[in-house]
Order: sequence, then C-alpha cells, then structure tokens
Amino acid sequence: MDEYKQSATSGSSLPASARLPINRCNLPAVILGSLTFQQHPVRLFLDGVAELHADLFKDLQQVPVPESRAVHFMDYMRSGFLLDNLDEAGFSEAQQRFKRDKADYLRILRGWMFDADGKEAAVMKSWVESRFGLLPRNHQGPLGDYTTEHYQKYLIDRAKGLYNTNGLEAQLDLLYTYCQYEVGKQYPGETHLDLYRGINQIKEHEILHQFSKREYVILLNNLNSFTNHRERADEFGDYILQTKVPLVKLLYLPDLLPHRLKGENEYLVIGGVYKVNLSIL
Repeated sequence: MDEYKQSATSGSSLPASARLPINRCNLPAVILGSLTFQQHPVRLFLDGVAELHADLFKDLQQVPVPESRAVHFMDYMRSGFLLDNLDEAGFSEAQQRFKRDKADYLRILRGWMFDADGKEAAVMKSWVESRFGLLPRNHQGPLGDYTTEHYQKYLIDRAKGLYNTNGLEAQLDLLYTYCQYEVGKQYPGETHLDLYRGINQIKEHEILHQFSKREYVILLNNLNSFTNHRERADEFGDYILQTKVPLVKLLYLPDLLPHRLKGENEYLVIGGVYKVNLSIL
C-alpha cells in the first residue's frame, strides 16, 4: 500500500474554520494547508519578498560556505532594518512608554524556543496567519472563536509582541525566504524530511481521520516545533508523532544561523493537515 493513503480520504481538506480566505503567498490556504499539499508540495513564495531583496540573493550565490552565507544574511538584516541604528528607524527613548526596540527576528526566535505560548510565539503564529492564511489552533490552550478567553489572550499577546517594533513581520518574511534558499542548497532534489514531535496523547490534537491505531490525519497548529532526532522527541511526551514535513513548510532549521540560536535540533514547521504515525516510547 502507498505510504500515504489516498488524499481523497475524509479529513484531507483544511477545515474552513482553520483558514483565511486570503493570504500573502502564491497559493491559498485551502491548498497549502491540505493533506494533498503535504504529499505533493510545490514552492511557496511570499508576495514580493524575493523581488524586494533580489540583491541579497544575488550576492548569496557568490558565497559557497553556508556559515558565511548566514553571516552575510545577518549583516543584511542589520543594515536593511537599521537594527544597529534604531534612531534612524524613528525610535526615541524619551517617547517610548514600553521599550520594544530590541524585538528583532532573533529575539522572536529565542522567545519561541523558550516558550511556544509566549508573546513572541503569538507574533510568529500571527505572522503565519497573515502570510499563509492558516489560523492558529492553540495558544496557552485550544483556540475557539474570537470570543473565547484563549483567543483574547492570543490577541493580547500578539499586540504586545508587535507593539513599537521595527518591521518585525517583514523581518520574518525575509527569514522564511532565506530559510527556503538554504533548504534548496542543503537538500537539492528532495521534497520532505522525516521529523518527530513528542506528545502526551493524540487527543491533544484535532483528529480529522483515523486510518488505524497508529495512523492519523490531524490538523496541526499553524506553527510547530519538531526535531529530526527521535530520542530528543522522547523527552517531551509519552508518544511520538512522526511525519513527513514538506521542506517548503520550514521557517527555521538547526544551524540556519550558526552561533546565534541553540534550539536543540529544533525545526519550525508551518502547520495545516498532516498524516502522522503515532508510536509509544
């Protein structure tokens, strides 16, 4: 039998309650969030990002060493977003009620790795929501509609995380585009990675279909942490989810920015509908 069951199976579509009708990339959420997309991914492009930063990617083509490319990318981020000259970006300490000028893409990534339910994580989930049209499903608990307590908390954390920042979502746009550039360099000709996630029970997730005792189709949160080491996933729950993640759904992978972030082999995976295999430790 094919490793993936037929995508026409019940539960293969992204539910309407989990998506926006519009987004800022080349495919709508209903397609990029589906099980069919997990099986047969195609390139995803954020509107205008590669074109706006064409000089960066042209320069990167001349740099053969991944670590050197990362240094070049981080230098470009500092100059392009005036991260070392925030006064030129319009920041004035005297006028700041809340000091948020240091909230750049690196601090947001660190915040996610420290707490996937904190305000930095809310910013990242909000970014996925606006760019890919995938609504968050969990933030300090399951998210219902806009009237629920958890959703209100998510909105508050998102506002706190974005308040008085310097083009933070545009920084994440470029981070994703750079990550995809590096993915193409590091995994030429490949489309998926086998990744793992530790959980306490499958009922924590939204189950759309169950093939067998160990095979499920689930709806993941719009942004998730995975690892490529099963032993590492063992530390985070009594069960292991294993799935094939499309490379085009990676926002961050280990050593993308050497010496700056230590995420214990953490991959940041954009969500949607996924077929997963469940195993017991």
